Amino acid sequence: QVQLVESGGGLVQAGGSLRLSCAASGRTFSGRFMGWFRQASGKEREFVAAAKWSGGSTYYADSVKGRFTISRDNAKNAVYLQMNSLEPEDTAVYYCAAGARYPSSTYYSSEYDYWGQGTQVTVSS
Repeated sequence: QVQLVESGGGLVQAGGSLRLSCAASGRTFSGRFMGWFRQASGKEREFVAAAKWSGGSTYYADSVKGRFTISRDNAKNAVYLQMNSLEPEDTAVYYCAAGARYPSSTYYSSEYDYWGQGTQVTVSS
């Protein structure tokens, strides 16, 4: 059974940093992409960042470029999202996702096969 478990969310002041972790179990995702999405209250889920499990290119939403960094540790079967210079607009539930097959598909939540339960990030002004 595949599981993705996020951790690292919390409350932080604007300008602060958080590091989200996503631990995967049940399979590896060689050749596939891992992603982070977020959903603010009353809004649709949106793409944040993605990276290929085996390494290589990374992809970011324009709103987080230069502030967020996605990385992975294959030995630990984990993917991370380092979030710096956080803004109140970053407040949302953040979800880890796995399984997208192509670079062009990483931006769409429907292209992912597996999802974590989400972790709340709240940025106060």
